[in-house]
Amino acid sequence: MKLLLVEDDEAILEGLVFCLKKEGFLVKGLTNAYQALELIKKENFDLLVLDINLPDMNGLKLYRQIKENKDIPTIFLTANDSELSIVEALDSGADDYITKPFKTRELISRIHSVLRRTKKEEQNIIKIQDITIHLKEAKVFKKDKPVFLTALEYKILLILCMHPTKVFTRESILANIWDTEEEYVNDNTLTVYIKRIREKIEDDMTNPKIILTVRGLGYQVNNEK
Repeated sequence: MKLLLVEDDEAILEGLVFCLKKEGFLVKGLTNAYQALELIKKENFDLLVLDINLPDMNGLKLYRQIKENKDIPTIFLTANDSELSIVEALDSGADDYITKPFKTRELISRIHSVLRRTKKEEQNIIKIQDITIHLKEAKVFKKDKPVFLTALEYKILLILCMHPTKVFTRESILANIWDTEEEYVNDNTLTVYIKRIREKIEDDMTNPKIILTVRGLGYQVNNEK
């Protein structure tokens, strides 16, 4: 697992980086928020540990800017244990926080806990380009905005997205999409449903990039941006 630690106190930073590496993590440590923003554009991290009180940018502001492009599990380090500070951190979307001074083993325990929880959540999520499907809640989002699908539209989309790049014949889709109200779906109505789904998830209906038509065969989902 790859971690990014942003802490302005160099002595604390060096100590934490050393301990986390001994724990088996790949760790990069920075003292500067703007350096962190640039690094995150170039590299992917499994978890962030951010100090709230950074000299060049408040850690909460840094986190919000990161979230505009990437959703990375985050633990805040804070010297302020006031209720307001904690609520602000959690309301911003943080996964956990820890108040200074703290023991390194406590931070390591929190990191493992957040990573376990994140891994479990990811097993219930399908991501195709900018579309996210939450399987437990049967909800679909495009760029974090909800997409409202009928039960049958959702079922068709799920069939395709469960196996990205696989070509589904129209017959194989039809065989698996009896409506919840037992409405019969034929070949013509399948075309209509695919069109409706595309209207809701594609940026350009005339040039679909997510649900592709494979001429003479059927449809497939494209997971490449």
